[in-house]
Amino acid sequence: MPNNRFHALREVLNREIPEIKAPSTKISDYFGANVFDKHKMKEYLSSEAYAGIVNSIEHGETIPRDLAEQVAAAMRSWAMSKGATHYTHWFQPLTGSTAEKHDAFFEPTADGGAIERFSGDALAQQEPDASSFPSGGIRNTFEARGYTAWDPSSPAFVIARTLCIPTVFVSYTGEALDYKVPLLKALSVLDKAAVDVCHYFDKSIEKVNASLGIEQEYFLVDTALFNARPDLYLTGRTLFGHISAKNQQLEDHYFGSIPSRVYAFMQDMETEALQLGIPLKTRHNEVAPSQFECAPVYEEINLAIDHNQLLMDIMDRVAARHNFKVLLHEKPYAGINGSGKHNNWSLITNTGKNLLSPGKTPKNNLQFLTFFVNTIKAVHEHADLLRASVASVNNDHRLGANEAPPAIISIFLGSQLTEVLDEIDTSRLSKKIKEENSLWQGIPKIPQILKDNTDRNRTSPFAFTGNKFELRAVGSSANSASPMTILNLIVADQLKKFKVDVDKLIKKGEKKDVALMMVIKRYIKESRNIRFEGNGYSDEWEKEAEIRGLANVKTTPKALDALVTDKAAELFAETGVFTQREAHARHEILLDSFYKKLQIEARVIGELVQNTIIPAAVEYQSKLITNVKGLKDIGLEQTAYAAQLDIISRISTHLNFIKTNVDEMVTERKKANAIEDIRERAISYDEKVKSYFAPIRYHVDKLEQLVDNNIWPLPKLRELLFSK
Repeated sequence: MPNNRFHALREVLNREIPEIKAPSTKISDYFGANVFDKHKMKEYLSSEAYAGIVNSIEHGETIPRDLAEQVAAAMRSWAMSKGATHYTHWFQPLTGSTAEKHDAFFEPTADGGAIERFSGDALAQQEPDASSFPSGGIRNTFEARGYTAWDPSSPAFVIARTLCIPTVFVSYTGEALDYKVPLLKALSVLDKAAVDVCHYFDKSIEKVNASLGIEQEYFLVDTALFNARPDLYLTGRTLFGHISAKNQQLEDHYFGSIPSRVYAFMQDMETEALQLGIPLKTRHNEVAPSQFECAPVYEEINLAIDHNQLLMDIMDRVAARHNFKVLLHEKPYAGINGSGKHNNWSLITNTGKNLLSPGKTPKNNLQFLTFFVNTIKAVHEHADLLRASVASVNNDHRLGANEAPPAIISIFLGSQLTEVLDEIDTSRLSKKIKEENSLWQGIPKIPQILKDNTDRNRTSPFAFTGNKFELRAVGSSANSASPMTILNLIVADQLKKFKVDVDKLIKKGEKKDVALMMVIKRYIKESRNIRFEGNGYSDEWEKEAEIRGLANVKTTPKALDALVTDKAAELFAETGVFTQREAHARHEILLDSFYKKLQIEARVIGELVQNTIIPAAVEYQSKLITNVKGLKDIGLEQTAYAAQLDIISRISTHLNFIKTNVDEMVTERKKANAIEDIRERAISYDEKVKSYFAPIRYHVDKLEQLVDNNIWPLPKLRELLFSK
């Protein structure tokens, strides 16, 4: 009988491509159809109520109770017109995924009837069980009260007949228990700091928004094959599997023709996403086989992150309809590229100016230099925090490997801007401005940098790409709120310090533009070591980075130390983004998640080896032994079955190694579990328990090459990667 793998493959080959049903051939006809955006508000609210809610959203003011009641009534009417029967507060706890608890609009009446009702109180606040979510000790089991509170800056939407209301999640005592609260605080601090600095150039600027475009990479695998791999569905990655003879070495998958079945999934997924207001613009094949990418148009950062979290959920649900499983793990397959989530970040004023885009006038170029250099300086000062913000057990497989930005945080600017900064650094600043177009002697006017006027460096974790910075180190499964909170707060802190430095010089009698350039020049010199234009994958860069004093923290438990340093505590206190208790709670939560995921992987390795791998190898070995005995019994010389004897011996060698090392790994796991300190426990899992993973895998993969294909119990990487 053929094994499950071939049943699964037949399912793939015989499956019909689902029919694609878009509401219209024009995306503009249905974009945002399931979102309670400003257009819907204007339709369902009175003009006074609409003006009030828009004012509250744009200026961050508290929404009055009577206005909340009107919005709730309008939101319910609109949602019910879309078929909604329930509502939920949709939030982002520290589990890394989204959460929701559904309540019906339906309420029974005293006369035995029923009515649909949704109050302003229900819109504004709910009370989920806080103790059941990660809190890092902030909430105990017997202190379960927590609150979700409406975030009106992110519009409500309808999905699966449920009105979803984006919310924050806080404890009874007010501490943040989610990713959104710190992000909103960081954005508020950045807005004020950036506006204050903008007033050196333009007094009419009233608000600065951080914008974000998130490129999402992912793999697709057939559901039947996914279900036949316990390691995939329990851990998100293949813990065993010999590299496919053909993988990505021909570089023929990148930007190649999209397979028809995948194309059907993409169109279906995009249709749902576009109806939910997610402005997906790009889709293509990525580098590795069965790897793909989608990317939206830039949005305000809070909304962009909400949309990315929603998109990952949509991808998973739509994939199921197409008998696919979406793999968002950063490294689902060994030997080929993993997946990231490139975060493209910039700053936009309420007047429509991109602060990271140079202009045609000296004033615009000086403004660009101000925000450009302050961002570089911020990353230089707090590279450890940025590294910590992208740290996870999954991402450790990518960072530092020759496929993704290294664990060393550096900044790539491109040759043109590097030359500009070097000239500013080495030239003498003119205190007397003789010409309108020149602020310093010997420096030409900065050319207007167009969108694609800088080269790309795929090895850089933080690269300037024309009018934005691209943080490439974020993992594909991560919530971008974590690194974006850190990036925005460190830039905000740096801009505040910049203003203090500039104002001091102005008070001493320096002209404003000269004072600005004097501080910029100093910052360029102080942050020079973070700038690197070469190959971030090279051994030479590791040595040079060490000389420069740049950290190279390759594993999560030690990278997370940055969250609880005195320097971080001072930064968090000054910006108000995290209390000390919140920072320490996040540190503990991330360490807890790290070691538990390794614990699960270790247990899966043990179970698969004992219950699946060893029995299959022994079965094949027994067949060979029977064959050898038969050949010997009929009088053949040993040379006739030397090959069989060699395979039998090699199988035994691999089996003995695997069994011995699994037993030792289990012993180390038990020792690690007994360690009280969570950081030391995480380090023990990382340095001791995980150290067995690769050697065990090596010998299992050798068995895979020896054992009869019909007996080997797991779908092979070639099947997972190329059956679609």
